[in-house]
Amino acid sequence: MPAEIETAEKPAARKAARRAAKAAEKGTAKGAAKGAGKAKAGKAKAKARPMAAEADKAPSAAQKRAQKRKRLTEANTVTFVMETEVRRFVSGHAKAAGMDIAPFMQKLVESYVLENAPEGDALAKRIAAKRAVLDRVVSLSREMAQAGAFDEHFILNVVRNASADADFVAQYEAAVDAQTADERALARAQAPINQQMGRLIKRAAAARSKRDDQGKILRAQVQGEMISSYTLLEKAD
Repeated sequence: MPAEIETAEKPAARKAARRAAKAAEKGTAKGAAKGAGKAKAGKAKAKARPMAAEADKAPSAAQKRAQKRKRLTEANTVTFVMETEVRRFVSGHAKAAGMDIAPFMQKLVESYVLENAPEGDALAKRIAAKRAVLDRVVSLSREMAQAGAFDEHFILNVVRNASADADFVAQYEAAVDAQTADERALARAQAPINQQMGRLIKRAAAARSKRDDQGKILRAQVQGEMISSYTLLEKAD
């Protein structure tokens, strides 16, 4: 019996030994893999450190100005919800004035400033000058459109005709503070009023932006004029 038991146990022992050896080999392989993984992770971290350092660099002056403009734009954008009846009422008056509802409501807010600002207030003076400029281009647009002077360069032609009047030029310069603003501040002040003139001229002429075959709005560049670029127009259907 003892001999038979010994013979039966020896193969089992050998199998156990082989299993232990294989397990040891696997453990070594896993250890090696973990070591390689840590090495790769270390290299990745080393690469990430310079990139992080670059990201931590202070923004340039141009980037700071862009960020400031973005913050101002976000702060100056006001969103609110009107009752349906209120929207319809305001929209009707805007349409009668030849304006979209957004610029019409902006005009209402500016009117409040004009009515409540102290006498001689610089902001009120600029708003009044801008109001005079925009009112003039709207009335001139209607006159020229009714006279058959509409073409794709209608925005440029209206502004060109308006700027032939010295009083109009004086109002425009007051609206953009042309006498005291530096070149950069002047460009920032001109951009919104020039855009408003273009939109109002288009609306007053019952026109729409002209587009190419791909649907892109067509614009033109010009030098020596009050505006430097404008949208080409065509009559709305």
